[in-house]
Amino acid sequence: MPCSAIILSGGRGSRAGGEDKGLLDHHGTPLVEQVLERLAPQVDDIIISANRNLERYGTRGHTVVSDQLQGFQGPLAGILACLPHCRHPLTLVVPCDVPGLPLDLAARLLPMLEDQEACYAWDGARDQYLCAGLHCTLTNSLRAYLASGQRSVHRWYAGLRCRRVDFSDRPDAFANINSPA
Repeated sequence: MPCSAIILSGGRGSRAGGEDKGLLDHHGTPLVEQVLERLAPQVDDIIISANRNLERYGTRGHTVVSDQLQGFQGPLAGILACLPHCRHPLTLVVPCDVPGLPLDLAARLLPMLEDQEACYAWDGARDQYLCAGLHCTLTNSLRAYLASGQRSVHRWYAGLRCRRVDFSDRPDAFANINSPA
């Protein structure tokens, strides 16, 4: 199933001491490189959401897009900025700090979008709202939601036809890196 992907690398990095998490070294490689390695075989094009270090992200050969909303408004602002750049009607969304993403993320999420507007992974203990599949037609819905002052991903999903997808067989795949240590 053809699809695009958005890697969210545009945050403040508050939990990482203000560092750009996508560029943090993890076992000798920046986190974003590890995510790209696992994601690229699953999708047709990738857009990186970044608000800092645009040149460094740009060296990876993918489109880099900054938020249209100022002041680090959260992951939904990154998604909103990237959706118009997706070449396909469906997109995967992933954070830059989950280097062990499942290699079958697309295969398990995208079929759910046949009768849903969005879907996201559940690791058996926690909802992984930012490991998601979306229809790119959600731009207007997302723009209106953000214009209302809302920023909660799960509350936006609550207003959509949305399904949780069971990845409880791979809970470690969603471990995220939150600090340079």
